[in-house]
Amino acid sequence: MDETPELVYRISSKEEWDELQKNGSTFGGDLDKSTACFHLSKLNQVKSTLENFFQGREDLYLLQIDSKKLGDGLVYESVDGSNFFPHFYGPSRSYAPLPFDAVAKAEKLTLSEGQFSCSLLTD
Repeated sequence: MDETPELVYRISSKEEWDELQKNGSTFGGDLDKSTACFHLSKLNQVKSTLENFFQGREDLYLLQIDSKKLGDGLVYESVDGSNFFPHFYGPSRSYAPLPFDAVAKAEKLTLSEGQFSCSLLTD
């Protein structure tokens, strides 16, 4: 990886987004808890992640995350030998909660004719 992007993205359920706003942090969903890290995407990975793992869901939000606020807990890892996805482990891989103050923007994703959209995906 040449340079860490300033922004990474989190596909979040309404329940997780509500928890993040209410409590100031979240430990994420079952996948995050079982792997002890948050699964994130670069902007150019969001649509394929939505298509591969979230088809038919209408309760999703896209969170734009300021990667600088995640510090050294943000790690880019290969998932298939060629695609590197960001994962947030927390400091010293301690599985820290995702903090609300790292969220730069959030927007509800709309689903129409099998396609997800929001203004963050068209920036």
